[in-house]
Amino acid sequence: MTPTHVTGRLSDLTGLTPIAVTNKDADPQAVYRRLRAEWGEVAPVELEPGINAWLVMGHQELTHVVRQERIFAKSSLHWRDYTEGRVKPDSPLGPFMFPRPNAWMADGDEHRRVRAPLDDAVNSLRLRQVNRQVNEVCAALIAAFAGNGRADLLSQYALMIPTVVIGRMLGLDLETARDMHQAQMELFAINESSGSGNQRFEEILMNLVQARKTEPAEDMTSVIVHHANLTTDEERLHSMVVLIAAAAECTMAWIGQTLQLMLTDPRFSGRMRGGRLGIDDALDEVLWRDPPLANLPARFALRDTELAGQPIQRGDALILGFAAANADPRVHGDDEWSEVGNRAHLAWSAGPHVCPAHVPGRIIVRTAVEAALHQLPDLRLTVPAAELGRLESPWTRCPATLPVTFTASKARS
Repeated sequence: MTPTHVTGRLSDLTGLTPIAVTNKDADPQAVYRRLRAEWGEVAPVELEPGINAWLVMGHQELTHVVRQERIFAKSSLHWRDYTEGRVKPDSPLGPFMFPRPNAWMADGDEHRRVRAPLDDAVNSLRLRQVNRQVNEVCAALIAAFAGNGRADLLSQYALMIPTVVIGRMLGLDLETARDMHQAQMELFAINESSGSGNQRFEEILMNLVQARKTEPAEDMTSVIVHHANLTTDEERLHSMVVLIAAAAECTMAWIGQTLQLMLTDPRFSGRMRGGRLGIDDALDEVLWRDPPLANLPARFALRDTELAGQPIQRGDALILGFAAANADPRVHGDDEWSEVGNRAHLAWSAGPHVCPAHVPGRIIVRTAVEAALHQLPDLRLTVPAAELGRLESPWTRCPATLPVTFTASKARS
């Protein structure tokens, strides 16, 4: 089938596949295959009714987009649908795609200025201490349900680990960290609750920013609040938003995705339990096969150009399809061992906006998966794999629940 090449303006297209469909489908690659067959490696999709974007699915094309700042900008001040007022001010796309004074939305020298505090905050972490804290949190969470012989490994475990650990890194107490995470979940859902979730999320962080201005502590918040590159409370707040939104959501989803594969894919589970696939190799296989951040908004075209035969016009929005690009048949071999030792996946993005926290993120996820693997004997799902739902989000991909049984016992450290 010859791919269809768009003629005319992206905003004039109708009947497009909604971006959220790629995360709701049990087999997201089936959706990407349909889009590839119809449009090629760059496909028009619907973000919300009347608002369209390009979904970049090719590995080569996505790498080109993220490395070419002079053609594809991060700042949504270049987004035609936004500047011309077609996107409503209360759109659930707002928290992810409206202009913000942070590294997520900045380009060039401005990006380097506001990115430095994030890098410094992450580099301030003592990795051995992070590993120790995660071990303590995992042991405590498992101890709370180990004697029951059953649990929901999403809500009682995968979701709680980054909430508690990252909360500690920031200087939050447990109750506030839980409140923040709930607000963040609403924000990521991209529905009518996104606005209120974003408001509460920012309120919690601004309270923390104000507290650390007068009482610094040994935490990442203090590094950001007192960094010389940040001059206003708004910049400090939005630097915190970027750090947490990326770290907590993606870490939780990565744990959830890995545990789900362990429980539903006999080949994957057998290779892990049999020692043929190390934990780090297993984690990378998840990033190849079903990455937690499936689609990432956004880049905006600074001039008319062409990408994989599609006419990209100045002001068009482009969504980075990491899950699709990792399955690009031009780079993804048929050999089941092709991912082992291969970290060419795009789960961390690439170019100037590559994730700054992938090392501590991997420590958190590796420790969480190892603890579940070794401390919960005979772990198995209580429902058919097909009945596992997905958290509602067009961006992150994670099971909504992981109900399991196991041999009840006292927690083992």
